[in-house]
Amino acid sequence: MNTKPAEALLPQEVLDALSDSSRACIENLTNYLSSLERPDFSSNPHNKLAGVLVLLYEENGELRVLLTTRSKHLRTHAGQTALPGGKKDPSDADLMATAFREANEEVSLPLDCPFIHVLGLMQPFISLHKILVTPVVAFLSQPKLLSSLKAAEGEVSHIFTHPLKAILDPTLAKEGPLVSIGCEDWPYDSDVYNTSDSVVQMLGNTTYRMHRFRTSASPIKGLTADILIKLAEIAYARPTKYERYAPDQLRNIKDVVDAVTKHTLSLASQ
Repeated sequence: MNTKPAEALLPQEVLDALSDSSRACIENLTNYLSSLERPDFSSNPHNKLAGVLVLLYEENGELRVLLTTRSKHLRTHAGQTALPGGKKDPSDADLMATAFREANEEVSLPLDCPFIHVLGLMQPFISLHKILVTPVVAFLSQPKLLSSLKAAEGEVSHIFTHPLKAILDPTLAKEGPLVSIGCEDWPYDSDVYNTSDSVVQMLGNTTYRMHRFRTSASPIKGLTADILIKLAEIAYARPTKYERYAPDQLRNIKDVVDAVTKHTLSLASQ
């Protein structure tokens, strides 16, 4: 695993092999992540911190991201699309270690692999279970490795990938195989993208916009969609083709955490 400084994250031969578009995306990501000031939530309990791996690779000149479908037998988020990852273990040195340990356990991604280059950590996102989830962004320079991945029985039911650019413009997903419209994995009338707004009490009764993307497997939605939207906007330096936020939606992680904390304290005082 490569954890060198941002200016030397990828070997020159890896950069030279990338398309102009992918190279620009990697540069945008490394520049952004290397200068990012992330809030310090290290004092939070281990069981309220999580790390997920956003593993990118290039195929046919375009970036794709590794995803999983969670087993339908799990207690939480059963059958939903997820990035490999999970809660921080007390033995994990940091959230990067958490993300890679979980990816190893869930899909057999090798630890300390020389073909995986860490680009940096994003700001955390907060889940409906009030867990702060930190995405670890990495690039896989040998996509052949993906063929050796194996879904952990009882945890992961499917491993698949999705084009990153299609997160900004969902119509691009139609260039590849997709599940059928109206099936269990896409029970919507819309072609490739679906959205809905709902008022969330936990967020101070502000509105949250749920984004859903049709894929070759389970739909990308919720927290996973939020992470990939932010990542794609940074990588391609352009906004989404759709309206990203609801009018009164909280956008800053500190504002979100403050709202959740206030709501939790209010419940405790009742």
